Amino acid sequence: MKARNTFLISTMLAGSAAVLAPVAMASSHREAPAIAGMPRVDATDFYMFRSYEPGRQDYVTLIANYIPVQAPYGGPNYFTMDTDAIYEIHIDNDGAVDADGAMEDITFQFKFENALSNDGKGIELDINGTMVGIPLRQAGQVGVAPNDANINNNETYRVTMITGDRRTGTRTELGRASNPAVKSFSKPVDNIGLKTIPDYEAYARQHQANFEIPGCANNGRVFVGQRAEAFAVNLGEIFDLVNLVPIQGASNPDWPAYNVAGPFPGGITQDRANDDLVGKANVTSIALELPIACITGDGNGVIGGWTTASLPQARLLDPSPTYDAAASQGGAYVQVSRLSNPLVNEVVIGLKDKNLFNAVEPTADGAVATYVTNPTLPALLDLLFRGAVNATLGTSITNLAPTNFPRQDLVTAFLTGFPGVNQLATVTASEMIRLNTAIPATPRGQQNTFGVVAEDLAGFPNGRRPGDDTVDIALRVVMGALCHPLPLGAELGIAGAVEDTPSDMVNLGICAPEDAVVGNVAFTDGAPLRATELQNAFPYLNAPIPGSPNN
Repeated sequence: MKARNTFLISTMLAGSAAVLAPVAMASSHREAPAIAGMPRVDATDFYMFRSYEPGRQDYVTLIANYIPVQAPYGGPNYFTMDTDAIYEIHIDNDGAVDADGAMEDITFQFKFENALSNDGKGIELDINGTMVGIPLRQAGQVGVAPNDANINNNETYRVTMITGDRRTGTRTELGRASNPAVKSFSKPVDNIGLKTIPDYEAYARQHQANFEIPGCANNGRVFVGQRAEAFAVNLGEIFDLVNLVPIQGASNPDWPAYNVAGPFPGGITQDRANDDLVGKANVTSIALELPIACITGDGNGVIGGWTTASLPQARLLDPSPTYDAAASQGGAYVQVSRLSNPLVNEVVIGLKDKNLFNAVEPTADGAVATYVTNPTLPALLDLLFRGAVNATLGTSITNLAPTNFPRQDLVTAFLTGFPGVNQLATVTASEMIRLNTAIPATPRGQQNTFGVVAEDLAGFPNGRRPGDDTVDIALRVVMGALCHPLPLGAELGIAGAVEDTPSDMVNLGICAPEDAVVGNVAFTDGAPLRATELQNAFPYLNAPIPGSPNN
């Protein structure tokens, strides 16, 4: 595809199936019984990629999204962060486990405050000689600058960088690069509507800030605030026993990247109308941009990442609550949410273990290896569609699911990474997104929504970009795409492989075509995505959908 990608050594071939094989179908909205009741600490998506904003090629961007399926009109309180929680983004840059059993080498911890204006009384109006507090978050139009006088309450946050174990390591509270003594950062109010905030994007940009990183020559960049949902997924139909034909049907010229020869009869056509989230919902993003040189450590340039949220262990409701004290919280922090690869907990981990998966460190993931080596998702699709496929095609396929057990390729993708591509210097079984920071970023206009399997080595599952269609990638991979030849010979440095010729098609050697009888089928949920729909600059996700006017 591109000469810049051919530097990857041919040792990729022996296990490159692993780097292409996450078993996930969507992002993690309300994915476990416990977290479904705690939306403010529910992580929905985690992105980690080489920055592709022009001029920022020496940085990595990490985005942790929280608070799922936000209705743009969700007032009057909208979607504030939990002031009792700690939100964290973790980086593992060597794969080693420390004496306390932790994998993280660097953690960025966020703690939020939410204060009423006017010295805690809020904005008040003189009603017949009595000052009375208003019921809304704003009393008039909001300007571009943070902490506008018309905002009734202001959210701020502090960022602490922890090296080593996230609970016992060395802690440094980070300050603004313009004035390191200032440790507080501002979060913009949500996009209430165009009358309240006429230019929301200009307003949001004023809430980006640079911060100093201890021992680092360059600054980091941070933004926390509401963004438009960027995860394209046909969510309702998928969870209704996949109430669609999940194979590419007729071609849609608006989405040429999805065109395939010989559309499947009755298969779904790519259309934005199939998408339940993009253009309809917002999320809250915690976004960091960090210098690569300051986070890769002494390892091999590969980093692993994940996000967590934790709450105090004890909670006592206050029978006389105030604005900022509805309950008393105490005790040690307990992890209640965890996310790296999309929807692992939602469609891979069994129902009985979902709460546990959210609560543990990645070092405990070996205990759930059976869900990866013997995944149930392909078997469910076989149960749902084998009869229909045979009836449509006049075939007698006895099993649509791949038969190459145990699925060692998936173990490598989820728990170990792939040697020479995105495996950390020390291999410890653990589920996280892994990114090879040595692979250059692909400019937004050249990104392929199918990532690595489409010869774009800077995409999912080598990290994850906002424009990567992880649903379609995962559907195809879980049903055996990697058992069939892929156009990766030139990218993998295979001798004699020439781009865009038959010699470029290689079998990765992890399984054979007969192990996956439908592995060459263009599986899809019909909800398309491409990077050019999103921004080309930090924090990359689009401005949130306004609550008003209704479109």
